Amino acid sequence: MAASGINLKNINQLQTLRDYSEPLIQFMSSLPDDQKVVLVGHSLGGMNIALAMEMFPHKIHVAVFLAAFMPDSTNTPSFIFDQFGASMAAEDDYWLDTEFKSSGDPKETLTTMFFGSRFLIKLYRLSSPQDYELAMTLRRPSSLFQNDLWRPETKLSKERYGSVRRVYVISDQDEAIPPHFQRWMIQNANVKEVFQLRNSDHMAMLCQPKQLSNYLLHIIH
Repeated sequence: MAASGINLKNINQLQTLRDYSEPLIQFMSSLPDDQKVVLVGHSLGGMNIALAMEMFPHKIHVAVFLAAFMPDSTNTPSFIFDQFGASMAAEDDYWLDTEFKSSGDPKETLTTMFFGSRFLIKLYRLSSPQDYELAMTLRRPSSLFQNDLWRPETKLSKERYGSVRRVYVISDQDEAIPPHFQRWMIQNANVKEVFQLRNSDHMAMLCQPKQLSNYLLHIIH
């Protein structure tokens, strides 16, 4: 995504989920209309693939939400974050040492977040120490783009987003997006195909790669 990994953009250059998703949008646009892909969205990446589903439903074979935020086609996407915040309200220390900042420009409303070392431990609790240390070196600020996702025009449609086959994969020991909230999103979006990873923290691709790979192969075929 933009402002992530090796992408050179700065998070403060982005204002919308579409800005953040631009690399994915470019990739999907480049695909011939007779080709379909399997999209896997992890964590906040569920919002990115949801946008791609709305824009390119005819190019997606299946969309897999892996321990991911998953919007519905009834409310604006910000509804999911509102419900998540309400569900975690009793956990005063949920965000631990995560830093939240605004850009400082009164014309801009983006709030960024930067995961601290204690919060990352929560994400990597069952993963290897090596993966955790690597994550510490690769951290970059991100955002939930709530300034953008409450707007009516960001609402996803049943005809496009809702027409794509959706599968949800639960991480059963996830402390970032707890299993109870993952199940709530599944029910809220009326997803019928659900898999559950055993003994998996939030970073399922690192914690349980073989189990996840087997599920993905099953889903694809």
